[in-house]
Amino acid sequence: MSKSRAEAVAGAPGIILKYLQEQNRPYSAQDVFGNLQKEHGLGKAAVVKALDQLAQQGKIKEKTYGKQKIYFADQDQFETVSDADLHSLDANIMALTAKVQSLQQSCRHMEAELKELTSALTTPEMQKEIQELKKECTHYTERLKNIKAATNHVTPEEKEKVYRDRQKYCKEWRKRKRMATELCDAILEGYPKSKKQFFEEVGIETDEDHNVTLPDP
Repeated sequence: MSKSRAEAVAGAPGIILKYLQEQNRPYSAQDVFGNLQKEHGLGKAAVVKALDQLAQQGKIKEKTYGKQKIYFADQDQFETVSDADLHSLDANIMALTAKVQSLQQSCRHMEAELKELTSALTTPEMQKEIQELKKECTHYTERLKNIKAATNHVTPEEKEKVYRDRQKYCKEWRKRKRMATELCDAILEGYPKSKKQFFEEVGIETDEDHNVTLPDP
């Protein structure tokens, strides 16, 4: 065992007694070990040994619940607290609790504000973004200028004529397709082979063969 480790073990009873008196609440050996191990480097065996030693010396109290032992400071060493003092302590606790809640709320607000600021663009990033937007605006302005200056604009009359012609040709397309379908169906009634074989022999190509769909009227 190293010298520092030995010193920690030797001083364990004093450390644990002070801790229990300051906290003034019941703890198991595991609780004491977990709370003091990191700061004082006490091992589990040293904590259990020190607690048993203090209990045997009457410096702390020990209670057994099933298989677990609970240790706490001897209450006789503390002054008796009056009802008035208890009420004062309760009021102080309530005030401190309210203060803690207020501080926690303030912390949440500051965390939200920090998150918002962290996600926002920095000044150099903002300046770069502005420059890119200006370039984009210049591009669209120039494009709009060219469009306005063009002489080949489609007039409303020409546009309307295109729509009328489209409707006319689609109507004729639909009519002829219906006539062809009816004629083929009539032939197929007495044809000994399948529709596909008939189309192949005659050389008929359908809209579907070329992935063409008749537009809506």
